[in-house]
Amino acid sequence: MSKKPSKDSVTTALIEEQTAAFLKAGGAIEYVVKGTSGQVFPAGAKQTNPKKG
Repeated sequence: MSKKPSKDSVTTALIEEQTAAFLKAGGAIEYVVKGTSGQVFPAGAKQTNPKKG
């Protein structure tokens, strides 16, 4: 039987290490205001209505 990883397995040091590696590789961190979606919708995206024929 395999053990499930505990919530404690992710430490602050690990997160800081991964963040530093991400930034060093050219990644960027963008601040998103609370309550705003960070999802980007492509231009021209339309909601479809399956009831319309």
